[in-house]
Amino acid sequence: MSGIQAPRAGEDDRYHISWEKSTLRRKFAAEAFGEEYPAEADPSSNCTWSVLAAMVRGLRMRTGEVLVDLGCGRGGPGLWVARAVSVRLIGVDHSPVGLELAAARASHFLLPDRVRFQLGTFDATGLPDACADGLISMDALPIAPDRDAALREVRRILRPGARAVFTGSDRLPGHPTYTSNVPTWRDRIARAGLELEIDEDRAEARRQWQRWYALWEQHEAQLRAEMGDEAAEAMLEEARFVGPLLPHMRLGLFTVRAPLC
Repeated sequence: MSGIQAPRAGEDDRYHISWEKSTLRRKFAAEAFGEEYPAEADPSSNCTWSVLAAMVRGLRMRTGEVLVDLGCGRGGPGLWVARAVSVRLIGVDHSPVGLELAAARASHFLLPDRVRFQLGTFDATGLPDACADGLISMDALPIAPDRDAALREVRRILRPGARAVFTGSDRLPGHPTYTSNVPTWRDRIARAGLELEIDEDRAEARRQWQRWYALWEQHEAQLRAEMGDEAAEAMLEEARFVGPLLPHMRLGLFTVRAPLC
């Protein structure tokens, strides 16, 4: 659940570099997620085989169409999905380092003329209207500075009738900052003019995150030795802050559709 608050590009650059160099993070993710860990995609967050399968099902894309991965980071989930459904991929992110790392691994999944990565933000992708036949966003939209603006941008770049599949979390009663007047993802989806098709409660994701965070804390000394104090402390701060809140958060996987008119 990387990103307690909306990160700046420089912070994300450092995050992607530390992940790319870390063997312990991958080891602990594989241990926490078990058979659900998609090692080939090498995700930086809680992407699992079940999530990838749900994205393929929900998008309903045809060969040769255009998939946008919004907040693509190092690119793994988008590259995997694009190859699985034989489509072209455009990855958008505000981190130059993330885009560089994504481009470096693209040839393992797609031919050069079927993929590109470009700088952009959640609410200003730089893409034309109605250019996308599908869109995914893995654990990225929740860190958008303006979630409503991000979803309006999703609607703008989706062609009529096209779908997006993304993850998001809502606070539940018992969360220290829960209030009933905070919009849920369902509320935001409706306000953006998108049609909600599937809202799946990812209860297993909470347990996976808890196991992952526990491994970080149990192996603090190893993380500090491998990554340095600054990067390791950022991880441990996240685990200590977010971990206790997970029972009071609903982690969802949403499939939405742009209206036909």
